[in-house]
Amino acid sequence: MNINLNASQLAALVDGDIDPQETSEWMESLEAVVRSHGPERARFLLERLLEQAHHDGVRLGFTANTPYVNTIPVDKQPKLPGNRELERRIKSILRWNAMAMVVRANKTTNVGGHIATYASAATLYEIGFNHFFRGRTANSPGDIIYFQGHASPGMYARAFL
Repeated sequence: MNINLNASQLAALVDGDIDPQETSEWMESLEAVVRSHGPERARFLLERLLEQAHHDGVRLGFTANTPYVNTIPVDKQPKLPGNRELERRIKSILRWNAMAMVVRANKTTNVGGHIATYASAATLYEIGFNHFFRGRTANSPGDIIYFQGHASPGMYARAFL
């Protein structure tokens, strides 16, 4: 049996869309709402649609994953405080110190640890240390932070610096 399909019909079969025209109309409607009333209105309508779908027995597959989308537009992001080059240099020194401690400890014992945890998260730790984590003051109890044990070479490297 030969079936002649045009490109949009073929795409519909591949995508599982049995009515591409209806889909297009829904997409255009959503775009129009965003343009004329903004993303908050679109979010509101989508939430109501999900509630109605649930009420009507439409079950959507659960996913705990969300799109990796920065919620702050690039033009609205504040500049990184501090001196980026100096902080990079310090981070490099800390990674070197941490590695040296691990290598030295592994030469004489089997408890020297490893460097991968700290090395892979060094930027996160340093941004936290330099710009977010706060100690106790008269007005604040300070931050209580748990560092994963495998990252301790980096914490010690910072203390020795």
